Amino acid sequence: MILITGATGHLGKATIDFLLQKGISPDNISALARSAEKAEELKAKGINIKIGDYDNYASLAEAFKGVDKLLLVSGSDLVKRGEQHKNAINAAKEVGVKHIIYTSVLRKNETETSPIAFLTQQHIETEKLIKATGIPYTLLLNSLYADVLPGFFGEKVLETGVFLPAGNGKATFTARTDMAEATANILITEGHENKEYIIANTENNDLHEVATILGELSGKRVNYLSPSKETYLETVTKAGLPQEYAGIFASFSEAIEQGEFETANTDLENLLGRKPTTIKAFLTQVYSKN
Repeated sequence: MILITGATGHLGKATIDFLLQKGISPDNISALARSAEKAEELKAKGINIKIGDYDNYASLAEAFKGVDKLLLVSGSDLVKRGEQHKNAINAAKEVGVKHIIYTSVLRKNETETSPIAFLTQQHIETEKLIKATGIPYTLLLNSLYADVLPGFFGEKVLETGVFLPAGNGKATFTARTDMAEATANILITEGHENKEYIIANTENNDLHEVATILGELSGKRVNYLSPSKETYLETVTKAGLPQEYAGIFASFSEAIEQGEFETANTDLENLLGRKPTTIKAFLTQVYSKN
């Protein structure tokens, strides 16, 4: 039995869809959801629904019974995520889960000086906890989702240009659907125990290149301006972006500038059996309708 946590989120749902496309019977797939209402779409596909919450240890222990492979999709609560992951890992150990696949993050700077330490530190601790259980594991070091770029850019990017404090930094912007398919392939094949995979695109791009692609798609010049972090925060908050989001976007931009998501090594192409989606193809899907 395969169980997917975060099953109603984008990555979890996409992974389940790929499992079904690849011939896995819905009877062999369970999905963890916080409520039956959230899981109605999955239930309609024949998926076994397990009601559980990362904050409720007993619910996790019950949901994980009989699970061979657990896809632990990292939680979205940046404050409580560390404790939530600990609950899930301890529950998996208690009930005898045979293999944990965890969605972690690609990074270079593992110290608290990283601009995204608020994210990476929790992932690093979770990886240590998983390894300490003695349960066979697979760590997926996911690069930066290409899917976050439209949110970073704002709705009027084709008119106003790309405005982020990322300098000339490059990143392997990676389509979430590619990550989901690779994850599904790991779940349905053997030989992945106690391995760490870099889940990243085969190309590294900076935001100058991204802006050029947007210009090609829109038929007009799209500029990229990289302000200081302070200027960025002042400008976007004055324009109405909530301070919390502005801070997160600025931190990820700083991480891009420092090369946190740039890599020449990736396992994604081998796991997919094809070339990953290019950033140009991804942006074409998103912006060609505009």
